[in-house]
Amino acid sequence: MKKLLVFLSIFVTVLALAAFDPTTYVEATIGEADTLDPHLAYDTASGEVLYNVYDNLIGYKGSSVSEFVPKLSTQVPTVQNGLVRDGGKTYVFPIRKNVKFHNGNPLTPEDVEYSFERGLLYDPAGGPMWMLFYALFGVHSLDELIEDYVKAPVDQIFDKNGEPKAEYKQKLVDFYKNVIDPVVQVQGDNVVIKLVRPYGPFMNIIAHSGHWAAILDKETSIKLGLWDGKADTWWKYRDLQKEKSPYYAYAMGTGPYKFVEWDRKQQKVTLAANDDYWAGAPKIKKVIIWGIDEWSTRRVMLERGDADSIAVTLEYLDQVRGNKDITIIENIPQLSTTVLAFGWSISPTSKYIGSGKLDGNGIPPDFFSDVYARKAVAAAINYDALIRDVLKGFGKRVPTVLPEGLLGFDPTLPLYKFNIKTVQDNLKLAWNGQAWAKGFKFSVAFNQGNVARQRVAEMVKMYLEMAAPGKAKIDVQPLQWPTFLDATNRGELPIFILGWLADFPDPDNFIFTYYHSKGDYSSRQGANFKKFVSTPRKELGNKSLDELIEQAAAETDPAVRGKLYIQIQKFAIDNCISVPVYQPVGVRVQRSWVKGWYPNPMRPGMDFYSVYKQQ
Repeated sequence: MKKLLVFLSIFVTVLALAAFDPTTYVEATIGEADTLDPHLAYDTASGEVLYNVYDNLIGYKGSSVSEFVPKLSTQVPTVQNGLVRDGGKTYVFPIRKNVKFHNGNPLTPEDVEYSFERGLLYDPAGGPMWMLFYALFGVHSLDELIEDYVKAPVDQIFDKNGEPKAEYKQKLVDFYKNVIDPVVQVQGDNVVIKLVRPYGPFMNIIAHSGHWAAILDKETSIKLGLWDGKADTWWKYRDLQKEKSPYYAYAMGTGPYKFVEWDRKQQKVTLAANDDYWAGAPKIKKVIIWGIDEWSTRRVMLERGDADSIAVTLEYLDQVRGNKDITIIENIPQLSTTVLAFGWSISPTSKYIGSGKLDGNGIPPDFFSDVYARKAVAAAINYDALIRDVLKGFGKRVPTVLPEGLLGFDPTLPLYKFNIKTVQDNLKLAWNGQAWAKGFKFSVAFNQGNVARQRVAEMVKMYLEMAAPGKAKIDVQPLQWPTFLDATNRGELPIFILGWLADFPDPDNFIFTYYHSKGDYSSRQGANFKKFVSTPRKELGNKSLDELIEQAAAETDPAVRGKLYIQIQKFAIDNCISVPVYQPVGVRVQRSWVKGWYPNPMRPGMDFYSVYKQQ
């Protein structure tokens, strides 16, 4: 009854929307943003909002992932125009004049410097700033950089409240002055960024779509309570909790759209056109990004013209075919993979592991540190049926987390196979036979509204329980998107199903993210995972997987680099580090009156500035 009331409430609301309004764009999607802080957000729902509210220094040219256009920088730095110097270690960005933030403040080079430095000094756990650290400094976190400079462990430098101990305070002031501040410098109307060594993907990392390089208004940020720009206070703002950030539910940039409201109850973000936008006023004057998890509601909204585009559930794609008012764009290239990952060290307080013991009513926190437990799950997914029946063919198998189209992808690598007997065999080996003898119980989580991930979770339940009747007890747990992300970040989920959209078009962005002990998914997988991939292995030439990944990232010869990535992937497959489910093939469903949309695999959502409506 409660679900029905929610549906009726939404349905009555959408009836009030005009069927055709050329000034308003309604996107019916699933879920909602996690945070609007550009330096913490690391999901596409948040990224879509930020993409339209903020600008970066440069952007991608149309659908290209290798050509750039100027944005807040008036030129794209190249060797030819003299703005890339020192063999690729120095980049000069001439800052555009007469640009205003949404509150009327003028853009200055100092805003650019502040934006980069605030992100680096914040460096929240599970956030995207590792990319800039690696590009600029060759390390993956603020903590690494601090420890290298101060020559002491971070937990020794700071007290339990995050304040530096007296003997380290001046060192940390000097750290800002000597390490952070020199990297991004204002020189007249230019901003100069210095790298410790040439790094090929640098321009991709800072291009528009990467909100971690978005430009903030320094004055407003300080007034709201962000870092005050001083050398002797920055640690007070380090790794601030999500909800405590002044930008958690607020955004204000120079982009084509102004943030108006985030209605959490309705999962709805409203944006308004920035008619003073430096590149010209947007054609669409109002944007509504509405998280509506029920497919039937989204479909009705599209058919009635109350939504201009919707997140399509591919299993039901045929329901919107044949309608002359609806356009379906198929086979859109995607640099993305959907992966089932494991918690190798689950939080002992997690409610998703039952009793927390291997006693038939739960699992111990380290249950999935056993390779046979992981392999049992890998064999319990009917991949071909998922792609055929749920994705309607709009997906393809990949051997590992690396998508087709990037260096190192090898279609001849072995694929995990669906096989009930293999599930049984691995369960009998897991935990020296104790998993089979005693039985186990745990939950598989997915983000509510994502039908493909729901089907994967249901397959894991069905086929584990079929392979081990009376022994396997699996709960399928739908979670709202922010709740799901929080649970993974806290290490509470035994199994979680997530996608990864490329931050930049390079294999390191996938291999490092999933397989390195300092990758974004590392903390979600836990301490046992970190230990496994950071321990030297005989089969890797007495190197750790971490070391091999770092070697591949630094290699400049593409042929050698490709071979290293194949070696890494073979190890990942043999040890079932995670389970690649599919690489999606994009499908877009929109009203036929929508014009101007174009694909770009790097973009986290829609570019509302590019579209207009015309009957």
